[in-house]
Amino acid sequence: MVLTRRTFLQTTAAAAAAAALGTDALAAPAPAKADKKLPKPLRILILGGTGFLGPATIEAALGRGHQVTMFNRGKTRPDLFPAVARLQGDRDPKKGEGLTSLEKGEWDVVIDNSAYYPRHVAASASLLAKRCKSYIIISSISAYKEPNPENGTETAPLAVLADPAVEEMGKEYQNYGGLKALCEQAAEKAMPGRVAVVRPGYIVGPDDASGRFAYWPVRMDRGGEIAVPGSADDPVQIIDVRDLGAWLVRLAEDGTTGLFNACGPERKLPWGRLVAACVQATPAKSTLTWIPTEFLAKQEGIEFPIWAPYAGETKGFHTWSNARAVAAGLRFRPCEETAKDTLAWFKTQEKVEKGRTRLAGPSPEAEAKLLAAWKAARK
Repeated sequence: MVLTRRTFLQTTAAAAAAAALGTDALAAPAPAKADKKLPKPLRILILGGTGFLGPATIEAALGRGHQVTMFNRGKTRPDLFPAVARLQGDRDPKKGEGLTSLEKGEWDVVIDNSAYYPRHVAASASLLAKRCKSYIIISSISAYKEPNPENGTETAPLAVLADPAVEEMGKEYQNYGGLKALCEQAAEKAMPGRVAVVRPGYIVGPDDASGRFAYWPVRMDRGGEIAVPGSADDPVQIIDVRDLGAWLVRLAEDGTTGLFNACGPERKLPWGRLVAACVQATPAKSTLTWIPTEFLAKQEGIEFPIWAPYAGETKGFHTWSNARAVAAGLRFRPCEETAKDTLAWFKTQEKVEKGRTRLAGPSPEAEAKLLAAWKAARK
């Protein structure tokens, strides 16, 4: 059985570390301004900064001439950005020094990409409310109630936790989405009308330690017969981390607030095109064997990353509307570029980081077993 929805929750939460918001202030995005060639330098505080989205955001901000400060525990890749100001502490105000280092200083915008527990978000947002102009919180499409509607917008119902005070993801990461929804509420309560809520789906590209998207170009690079799930016409949504990071900086520059589904690309991306992009990223020779969703549903112990069945409870998973984000300036590079760059990065990262990335997806043995079962079923 393919458990792609659960896998999304598990790898999203692990790689990084209930009701609607109920406020008219977040009902619609403020109109985006035109691109600025020479923006006024901003003081940007990033809560996190050394994982995956953080570095991409910092690079984009520095490239635009902004002043960046990071706040984190100093445990994940502490050697990154040695010239960037760093404040050390813990998101949990009850642990160690907690938020002490954030008690002084002023910033134009806070970008919170390590928001997982509402108590932590409430503490940081409340502490900073009088010393920053706006707050951008990175949430997730997992914040929506399941099953997801097809072509859902930002007004879709959010996940609700039976116990809003819970502070653990759960064995199957079943609390992840509900916690994200509560984090959004905590930020808005602390800074009403000054919050931008960004809900990405699959964030992909170079430096992604989850190994989800990387599985595909790396698998194509191995060559041979490759099992591919579903249909070439199935929809899929991804966003390159570099595009998302650049857009977060634009939101900061424009002072944009509102709710946004940060899923890409701008138009429907067929699964077949994304698979082809991964094939084109390598000169290796391969043969694709497409395995129908119906057959996969009967198999046990096989999971494919990124793809989700365009049927049943996951039919709406890759169909979110991103019209608001596009109107607010979100732009997307071709998936072919993302696939090529991801493979190139993966081939170097093991030497640089001693294998920080572990590929998701089926093992060679599990894939071979699936292919054999599919061939036997067709006889």
